[in-house]
Amino acid sequence: MASRTSPPSSDAGTRERSILIVEDEDPIRELVATALRFTGFSVTASASGREALGVARNGTFDLLLLDVNLPDIDGFTICRKLRADGNQVPVIYLTARDDPTDLRAGFTGGGDDYITKPFSLEELVLRIEAVLRRSGTGGVERTRLVCDDLALDTESYRVWRGEDEIMLSPTEFRLLRYLLLNRDRVVSKNQILDHVWDYEFVGDPSAVETYISYLRRKIGDRDAQLIRTVRGFGYAIQSGQPAQPTQATQGGEAG
Repeated sequence: MASRTSPPSSDAGTRERSILIVEDEDPIRELVATALRFTGFSVTASASGREALGVARNGTFDLLLLDVNLPDIDGFTICRKLRADGNQVPVIYLTARDDPTDLRAGFTGGGDDYITKPFSLEELVLRIEAVLRRSGTGGVERTRLVCDDLALDTESYRVWRGEDEIMLSPTEFRLLRYLLLNRDRVVSKNQILDHVWDYEFVGDPSAVETYISYLRRKIGDRDAQLIRTVRGFGYAIQSGQPAQPTQATQGGEAG
């Protein structure tokens, strides 16, 4: 479904923003760190609360991702200690807890947002960008992603093709945003599943093909000239010359 309206005309630049990730589970920490670096953030990672507290006190970060259930010092305590030091760096909690009492403790201790495990990496990036916007610590960032006459606004969650506004589901929006962030780069099915769904996704990988098909239909790309299938590697959104697969994306397949 599309409606006639014009997309915003401004397109801001970006600067590299610094994030400290504190997570004791190695697979989650490494996956999140890799994904955020891939998105354009500078990332420092720590596996323990005590180490992270020292790193945060001695470094300068735009945002902290704090796991709540750390084995030594929990994330709530780290945040309270930093606030007591006068450090107002924005904090997002990574938590398996959803009890309102626990969440209230986190926010009253100075937290800015939380995300419940398991989470999609794309949702995490959106939350990070929202907190950075609210805090004003992230500098000027890109809110409008463009490829030819296709435009996506990350702040208003709106999409246009030319002057026609396109209505997308949340999953379709996250998928299109991920493709646009990686414009002219081939991304594999596994990368898409990790970023658009969540890292514990155990469903049918063919969901990627299904949603690519939905997206092509909605943006008027039935001949796959905008969202291209790169056989044996994955998908790429592009204009101009065909995108080339890179070493980081060669493990995936496309249907």
